[in-house]
Amino acid sequence: MPRIIFHIDVNSAFLSWSAVKRLREDPSAVDLRLIPSAVGGDVRTRHGVITAKSIPAKKYGVTTGEPVVSALRKCPQLVLIPSDFRTYREYSRQFIEILKKYAKEVEKVSIDEAFLDMTDSGKYFREQINAGEPYPYCAAEHIKNEIRDTLGFTVNVGISTNKILAKCASDFTKPDRIHTLYPEEIGEKLWPLPVGDLFGCGRKTAEKLRTMGIRTIGDLAQTDLSLLRSILGSKAAEYLHNNANGISESPVTSVREQAKSYSNETTTGEDISSANYEAIALPILHRLAEKVASRLLKDNVRASTVYCIVKTGEFQRHTRQTRLSASTNDPAVITKTAEELMSSLLTGPDGLFAAGQVLRLIGVGCSGIDDSPYTQLDLFSWAKEKQAEDVRREEERRAEEGNRNQKKQAEEERRKKEKQAEKILEEKERQAVEFTGEKERAEEFPGDPDIRKEETAEAARQKKDVNEEKKEKQRKLDEMLSEVQKKYGTKALRRGEG
Repeated sequence: MPRIIFHIDVNSAFLSWSAVKRLREDPSAVDLRLIPSAVGGDVRTRHGVITAKSIPAKKYGVTTGEPVVSALRKCPQLVLIPSDFRTYREYSRQFIEILKKYAKEVEKVSIDEAFLDMTDSGKYFREQINAGEPYPYCAAEHIKNEIRDTLGFTVNVGISTNKILAKCASDFTKPDRIHTLYPEEIGEKLWPLPVGDLFGCGRKTAEKLRTMGIRTIGDLAQTDLSLLRSILGSKAAEYLHNNANGISESPVTSVREQAKSYSNETTTGEDISSANYEAIALPILHRLAEKVASRLLKDNVRASTVYCIVKTGEFQRHTRQTRLSASTNDPAVITKTAEELMSSLLTGPDGLFAAGQVLRLIGVGCSGIDDSPYTQLDLFSWAKEKQAEDVRREEERRAEEGNRNQKKQAEEERRKKEKQAEKILEEKERQAVEFTGEKERAEEFPGDPDIRKEETAEAARQKKDVNEEKKEKQRKLDEMLSEVQKKYGTKALRRGEG
């Protein structure tokens, strides 16, 4: 029984996922998929390259991988949106979960595409088959529609008997389509297409083939393999010749083999020369090295060899590599090593820049993978780790000391506030005592406050009058005494004698 293989590819994945998120947050928003729009680059400065585009943008000639400046020249009204990888990962996860319901083997190729081995999956679609719908087309229709109706974005489904033909089929007319490309359909559906449309045939390779008169995929399929080897090299020639003839025995498998190497590479948006190397190439190199290191860390493995890759404007591939004194997954070590390798490859009298070459691709990789939980350190690595440990302990000591100082300051602040509270309480008690005294005095003179004031004044006047009367009586008595003494002598009468 021939295999039944699906290749399912999300249409304009990054743009579609951004559009779906935008519509769910604001149903009145414009659907980015219906207008000229693209994802990529720095939206504010309008630099960088296009990573995804809408179908309306494609009609203006906007292509994935071209500089944003170039895309805006083609389509001035192009709406640019920034990348949102958190959203992409979440929609990718949901996409793969749906696929796993219908196939035992789901091979995730990238964030937005996967192969399914549907050879034994007819049991999931008995209702459709009994209704007269042919299998596997009915399965492709069901899965495609479920993704669209559940997640809000569309996919293309390619159906064939092997992975390469299923992949080529899914690249036919888009979006939201199903295409078959069985071996007997190759001559009709695949061979008339331009050679550049073949999976695995890049722009530079297609240009080289066209100069040799190989313009269609059919031309490539029927070209003598020895001639292709002389043009492209042995491995590339055999790979593309097999693809053009629909030859592939690769199984669909969900089991991921342990990687023998880790690498990331990217095609640059513009030619890299010595003039713009530091401004453009170095930031790319650093980003790629950090990605490689993050993958090593995620898989809990280390690498003993670091290498860098470049492709020149003449499509020639060059590499440099070095073996480390100790295996590592440290981003700083990998980045520094890759930068040194790239410098030795490009600069100096024997470098590519001195030969007048420009770069169109940059890559960083690690090999010699070690998944042992232990690693042997050399003296310098030991010293470096010891230094790092000393720094860590010093930081912990300072942090602990800082915590103690903060606690001490907090305690002093607490005591200060308590004293302030005590003073406030004492003042309130003093005011309460004064208030009580005023109240008691008010009780001595009940009634209207003004009347109490008049009564108090009257009592003072009465007291003054009594004193004045006593003084007047004493004065008169003194005058009488003085007159008697003048008449009868001073001894005749004394004060106090009767």
